[in-house]
Amino acid sequence: MGVVAGLAVILLAGCDNMKKQASYRTETPNPHFANGTTAQHPPAHTVPHGSNAVRTSAAESRTELEGIAELPVRLTPELLKRGQTEFNVYCAVCHGPDGYGRGIVVRRGFPAPPSFHDERLRNAPIGHFVAVMTHGYGMMYAYGDRVREADRWAIAAYIRALQRSQNALPEDVPATERDGLAGP
Repeated sequence: MGVVAGLAVILLAGCDNMKKQASYRTETPNPHFANGTTAQHPPAHTVPHGSNAVRTSAAESRTELEGIAELPVRLTPELLKRGQTEFNVYCAVCHGPDGYGRGIVVRRGFPAPPSFHDERLRNAPIGHFVAVMTHGYGMMYAYGDRVREADRWAIAAYIRALQRSQNALPEDVPATERDGLAGP
């Protein structure tokens, strides 16, 4: 019995290295990878799954989306209607139905998001809104796994319509319709 106990002590002595394991934070350097960083991209040709998976097309990183200045789908009344419906479901609770950032959760104490009518967001490329919906930003979490890609573009188109509705000029109205406008 003593021989077995002695042998067990010798064999288990090697397990002590489990007490001191290197732990790296996402943003810290890591010597175990060739590029020296802890945060790694998923291997090529892999498919994400699980609750944190963002299901977008292959060419939709945050940077790529931010660079899209024009709506990549045809603007139709049906697209805007779909965008309005999805906006009211997913966005209006924080951003408000008018896009000023005064949704119901804000009125109940949640921090207000920026108004879509701020100059910065009026001048942002349309891809910015899809990038934020897809990947999240600040207090807003990612909706890439909740809202279909086509619906994100529809919402972005509707946000542009909201912005235009609050910042329209008389010149935007056809000349034949201007007589009915009330002006200063």
